[in-house]
Amino acid sequence: MNTFTIIFLAALTISYAIQFWLSRRQIEYVTTHRNQVPDAFKDKVPLEAHQKAADYTIEKEKLSNIDSLISLVFLLLLTLGGGIDIIFNYWNSQSLSPLLTGLGAVATLMLLMTLVDIPTSYYQTFVIEEKYGFNKNTPAQFFKDLAIQLVLMFAIGLPLLALILWVMDSIGTLWWLWAWAILMGFSLLLSWLYPTLIAPLFNKFTPLQDGPLKERIQKLLERCGFHSKGIFVMDGSRRSGHGNAYFTGLGNNKRIVFFDTLVDSLADEELEAVLAHELGHFKRKHVIKMLIASAIMSLISFAILGWLIDKEWFYHGLGVSEPSNAAALVLFMLVSPAFTSFMQPISAYFQRKFEFEADDFATENADGTKMISGLVKLYEENANTLTPDPVYSAFHYSHPPAAIRIAHIEEKMQSA
Repeated sequence: MNTFTIIFLAALTISYAIQFWLSRRQIEYVTTHRNQVPDAFKDKVPLEAHQKAADYTIEKEKLSNIDSLISLVFLLLLTLGGGIDIIFNYWNSQSLSPLLTGLGAVATLMLLMTLVDIPTSYYQTFVIEEKYGFNKNTPAQFFKDLAIQLVLMFAIGLPLLALILWVMDSIGTLWWLWAWAILMGFSLLLSWLYPTLIAPLFNKFTPLQDGPLKERIQKLLERCGFHSKGIFVMDGSRRSGHGNAYFTGLGNNKRIVFFDTLVDSLADEELEAVLAHELGHFKRKHVIKMLIASAIMSLISFAILGWLIDKEWFYHGLGVSEPSNAAALVLFMLVSPAFTSFMQPISAYFQRKFEFEADDFATENADGTKMISGLVKLYEENANTLTPDPVYSAFHYSHPPAAIRIAHIEEKMQSA
């Protein structure tokens, strides 16, 4: 056992210990507050709905812990247990070129990781979601989606991987800079193509019908100076009872998408307020800021990998006997989360800050009271707990907790 093995195990232990400690806090906190609706929601959310959200949250959290344990064991089997070494040795024995050997090994690992995730995903969908009345999916649709995801992963991921591996072999010591540029360019292209080429493989997108809602939304878009390729309703109810809305695409290929479940559950003014919030992310340049942050972090990651790639202790410390570019990529992808988990609350902080800014924008450009009533409906209908543990939410929540968020909107309305 070399020094890096000890460092890796220490980082992994700390990371998972914090994760399970936070989870225990969340379960205990939600359980403690299960039998009383928070004062801010007493006249808005019935106790039965509050308790349903608490139970749903607890069951999801317990399943998440099981999934984390499975992931931990699988990670140790792949690294220190010799799994990656076995896979790469097998492909090395096939007398293929280094590029094809690396592609074959990585494809095998991608398939294994997908298969390991299936049981908990299936249980989440057909047991927990079914129990709380959210599941609309069928086993046939579940496995069809999985098959499409695998085809896309191999059809898109392997050519990209092949290009990056070629760059690693051919460019020299600055390969990591070229690889980063390729990855960022590809990510932007994929984001631009996603609305028209990839999303329709999974769902049906229907243009929003003419009527009062469309007129209201178009006036909002004109006021905000936002241009898109259209407003679409997605058949989210085909798989789930949860509701949502989002923007997708980049540049001149942007789309506004409402889940059909959201359109059915919210009034027109509430939908306008929810959309104004999403527009706030665009107008406050949150998308660009997140892209820049992601680009910087990925550049740093590639630079670190560029330094690690010729260090034998990196491979041997993680159970790989024969160094290779493909093995370096795989190892770095698998183990880096253990060393970067401290960044999670930092990222969550900025995401919550962006949510407050988007709520401010929505309050300025739509009816704040309708924003609040729409949010309360979404919290209730999606069974989002109103009483998350403060420490847990600081680490994990990209959105402010319900009470804090609504209090912020009310304060903004009073100061207007």
